[in-house]
Amino acid sequence: MSILTYGESVKQAMTTAMERDSSVFLMGIGVDDHKAIFGSAKGLVDRFGHDRVFDTPIAEAGMTGVAIGAALGGMKPVHIHIRADFLYLTLDQLFNIAAKWNYMFGGKMSVPIVVRAVIGRSWGQGAQHSQSPQSIIAHVPGIKVVMPTTAYDVKGLLLKAIFDPNPVVMIEHRLLYDIKGEVPDGYYEIEFGKGVCRREGSDLTIVATSYMVPEALKAAEFLSTHGINIEIIDPLTLVPLDEELILRSVKKTGRLLVADTGWTYCGFSAEIASRVAERGFSSLKGPVRRLGTAATVCPVSKSLENIFYPNAKTIVHEVCEMLGKKAPNSEVPLLESRFKGPF
Repeated sequence: MSILTYGESVKQAMTTAMERDSSVFLMGIGVDDHKAIFGSAKGLVDRFGHDRVFDTPIAEAGMTGVAIGAALGGMKPVHIHIRADFLYLTLDQLFNIAAKWNYMFGGKMSVPIVVRAVIGRSWGQGAQHSQSPQSIIAHVPGIKVVMPTTAYDVKGLLLKAIFDPNPVVMIEHRLLYDIKGEVPDGYYEIEFGKGVCRREGSDLTIVATSYMVPEALKAAEFLSTHGINIEIIDPLTLVPLDEELILRSVKKTGRLLVADTGWTYCGFSAEIASRVAERGFSSLKGPVRRLGTAATVCPVSKSLENIFYPNAKTIVHEVCEMLGKKAPNSEVPLLESRFKGPF
């Protein structure tokens, strides 16, 4: 085992995959610059050469077509977007070709492409650089959607994705890249559709995605000092989804709060709420509640941006309301990040 940051773990996964299979290559805007996608591609071009690690033009749709063509030709491309917002330019390629090709050809053809996309706040990136599009992508059959939270998760899920025969979109939060954790040195995969219970509790379940997991853990730690015991479920993969893990937790606690990195309207949190309503309604002691980014475009102003994004403090207040308790007077400690942005 090694102690690695999230970004170092991504790099280790890419190195392992590229050493294991010469058909694996990495492409995307900024993969070979000095910051190398938050360090996750650092040194790869020196090790594997420009044929297998290369920068791309600002032409996301066209480059996605190149990656899909390479996948159809027997290669295993990993296409990185340093801002997930520009995935919107690629959706025709992803939804109408990559997602449907295996079905349209009766299972005889596949598109083994991995699309990595970075989400999350930094220093006031505003309306067009701060979106979290996982629910849009998860809506379309034929694409797996994963959101790794820890350094351990991101290596195992990325290796699983690279060697999966069909398209996988991996969504990575920029505020996770500097968080450290234990990572096995060798090759390992994490199965899709297997979530994780990050913290056991009895009073209320929080289902949280990506960076909302450390925020939820911070909130749960604070609440535990006030006699409130929170269980935290991390789905890890949105498609396929570990629905049974969520239902078991709700059956135990009777209450559910979903904390997502995106908007709540028609979002992933709505999907979780509806599934629990359909299959776990009798377990609920009160209505399901949801937290996500504010129902507006993201502001540039720092003070407004702080309101736009939910955090440990907003989670604490939501939990207390759900439990009919008065929020503690003491200040909720907030997570600190080394990330200074923009890249």
